[in-house]
Amino acid sequence: MVDIAARVYNHKWQIDPIVRSLIDTDFYKLLMCQSVFRNKPQTDVVFSLINRSNHIPLAQLIDEGELREQLDHIRSLSLSRGESTWLRGNMFYGKRQMFRSDFMEWFENLRLPPYHLERKGDQYELTFEGKWHEVMLWEIPALAVLMEMRSRAVLNDMRRFELQVLYARAMTRVWEKIEQLRGIKGLGIADFGTRRRHSFLWQDWCVQAMIEGLGPAFTGTSNCLIAMRREVEAIGTNAHELPMVYSALADTDEALAQAPYDVLSDWHDEHDGNLRIILPDTYGTQGFLDRAPDWLAGWTGIRVDSGDPATGAEIAIQWWKSRGEDPMEKRVIFSDGLDVDKIRELHSQFAGRTKVSFGWGTLLTNDFRGLVPDDALAPFSLVCKAVSANGRPTVKLSDNPEKAMGPADEIERYKRVFGVGAQESIEVIV
Repeated sequence: MVDIAARVYNHKWQIDPIVRSLIDTDFYKLLMCQSVFRNKPQTDVVFSLINRSNHIPLAQLIDEGELREQLDHIRSLSLSRGESTWLRGNMFYGKRQMFRSDFMEWFENLRLPPYHLERKGDQYELTFEGKWHEVMLWEIPALAVLMEMRSRAVLNDMRRFELQVLYARAMTRVWEKIEQLRGIKGLGIADFGTRRRHSFLWQDWCVQAMIEGLGPAFTGTSNCLIAMRREVEAIGTNAHELPMVYSALADTDEALAQAPYDVLSDWHDEHDGNLRIILPDTYGTQGFLDRAPDWLAGWTGIRVDSGDPATGAEIAIQWWKSRGEDPMEKRVIFSDGLDVDKIRELHSQFAGRTKVSFGWGTLLTNDFRGLVPDDALAPFSLVCKAVSANGRPTVKLSDNPEKAMGPADEIERYKRVFGVGAQESIEVIV
């Protein structure tokens, strides 16, 4: 097992690459990338970094030259032979050859496109512009770089002994959480913590701890590189990015209202079984399900990713019943801001009513709260989102208005088209 404290202490090397591979990314990005490669190959998209926690002055903490060095290193990466073999030949969700040969030939020759970096006050403006299937692969590594460089900045002046104690405390915290989850009968939980992890080495350690501590209850990790190295399942389906871009491409209000279902129609043509998971909250869960075509009710499950999670699960259960489906045959995946107490509460509330799963993210792979002075390692909310498609702005409403994004006039238009009324604001922690 890697001595993380010693490695952190030695980050004074010229470059200790934060992102080690093009598959040091979330599995859902590769699944979505293949779908975009097939269905929207000529779409031009701009991705942009958005720091929701603007009290964290990233440009003061992170040296611009070092940031460029890390980003330039990512642009030098390509698939190794072993990584390509794993993607081409491994079984994912019970299916071999998940990735088509034409997609893999393209991916094997890919180098990520250029980036634009500019300092704006205490923050960085970081954007990526180009063909959708190329620039979308910047999202996860860009976030991982910024999160880890912030961690390195905070830890930079700590001595070796201090670092050993810090990581011992953090390891104890993770293990205590795992011990609290051990006794939950029928638990199914995966690591979803790549995007806002403390570091790659720390995420890898957390996955090893979950494997050791939870056994079969640990269902896998969203991180492809770690899944390959640790021989666990790669977990993931699709994200808000797809309906956001499809919707931006719509020419009329009628086409806009249909766009989120067009996304899933394309997905339906490519995938089956446990990959048919609905993410309904991009423009409001209740309205999405009320207007959903009947064929969607036959899908495997729903992921709840914003708003009050219990409310989202209740809406899903009632929708399945209204469409003649048995909720006990369906799956609800909770994935928004989870920690142990909420996982235990939701499992107790919904186990026995539906199949329950959890995607545990930032508070698994980046919970250093209270472990350094001024709480300088507390996790914060950093995202990298598609902000325009073919020159048109994208919009996300969410079930929590605190997560809404897009121009104000377009947000109001989308609320009208999708029939979104008053929403309850919930603090965004991560």
